[in-house]
Amino acid sequence: MWGLSAVDRTDRRSWIHPAGGPVRILQFYASAGYLTAGETARICYSVENAKSVRISPMIQEVYFLPNHCLEIVPEHTTHYTLLAEGYDGAVAVKSFTLQVEAVEPPPPQVVNYAAL
Repeated sequence: MWGLSAVDRTDRRSWIHPAGGPVRILQFYASAGYLTAGETARICYSVENAKSVRISPMIQEVYFLPNHCLEIVPEHTTHYTLLAEGYDGAVAVKSFTLQVEAVEPPPPQVVNYAAL
């Protein structure tokens, strides 16, 4: 029992983690190839052997789950990057760019004063 009391308990890494090899990103994609500003899309990812997951630019609803989708409403073309950290400290990275077109203003209304 004396050996257990000598362990540094401030270390937040898990002593037991799933076996299965290095961290891998299986999927990372958007539900649409392009959007008009204000439209909604979903970003989905699937990872394997990951201790943590981050998406850049920062998205509020990122959860550490092996498979997850979240809703986004980008206002401009954005390059998204997924970083998955493995239990061994290795990092897997995948990226894509979601094209967002600006909203076209309606054409001006033409009044024909000659017809009045």
